[in-house]
Amino acid sequence: MTAKNSEMEPLLGVEIAGIRMKNPVMTASGTFGFGEAYTDFFELAELGAVVIKGVTPEPRIGNPPPRLAETSAGMLNSIGLENPGVEKVLGEYLPSLEEVGTSVIVNIAGSTVEDYCLVAERLSASKVVKGLEVNISCPNVKAGGIAFGSKPEMAAQVIRAVKKHTSLPLIAKLSPNVTDITEMALAVEEAGASAVSLINTLLGMAIDVRTRKPKLKNVMGGLSGPAVRPVAVRMVWQVSQVLKVPVIGMGGIATAEDALEFILAGATAVAVGTGQFVNPRCCPEIIAGIKAYCEENEVSAVAELVGAAWKEEARG
Repeated sequence: MTAKNSEMEPLLGVEIAGIRMKNPVMTASGTFGFGEAYTDFFELAELGAVVIKGVTPEPRIGNPPPRLAETSAGMLNSIGLENPGVEKVLGEYLPSLEEVGTSVIVNIAGSTVEDYCLVAERLSASKVVKGLEVNISCPNVKAGGIAFGSKPEMAAQVIRAVKKHTSLPLIAKLSPNVTDITEMALAVEEAGASAVSLINTLLGMAIDVRTRKPKLKNVMGGLSGPAVRPVAVRMVWQVSQVLKVPVIGMGGIATAEDALEFILAGATAVAVGTGQFVNPRCCPEIIAGIKAYCEENEVSAVAELVGAAWKEEARG
């Protein structure tokens, strides 16, 4: 390829809270494990970033099965943050990601504010970790099981506390199960979040009409997949117009067109989750599709597309 042709290729690189990404496509926490399940399908270095599954202070076995149920346009899950605990993640899983060739972001969770702070502090000792995604959809046991992400003041409390225990960029993962998503987003931004990711799963359930029982042992679970995409796009559209920090969009992304919809709505980057269960190669295919779209539409850099839909709307 000539230097001239190389210069004409669209620039896919983006930056999220100081984390430089070669393209805007990353994995969604909870669907990618620690990356080991996908190495047979593509090189992880092709991704803009890898987001590994949620990590808590102690090992968790998660909720009892059945904890997965397919729906007509997605799936329900009630995994319950199954993970080996922060010490095993540090000792056994993160070292294998040291030479992966892309940025590694760790999702962190807990039942108390102290849990989040402990995990953040321990992970900050790892040279592999470039950022922390704070899952504020977890229940606060000290508040009777109310999710941190259900109230702006509780979400802000978590971000503010964690920020004191790490110098890593904090990405607040927001729950869609709220009345006003912009209020939540503004609260975590004010508290010090370097970016926000949305949406986490919607709360749902399914009943087996033959047994007359819920399909999930936990009764309710998180709905993900194509069914949630219109809700997620709407929330990215709303939030990106009021925040100064970047937005990472997710929810039912399976194709380049899906990803571009989020970017046009205001997402600087996108995360792919449930789509990987259907097509393990959808991430590299999405990256290739975004590049092709930029070439076909003479877009020199993917950053030009961020929020283009509402910016065009504002121009009338």
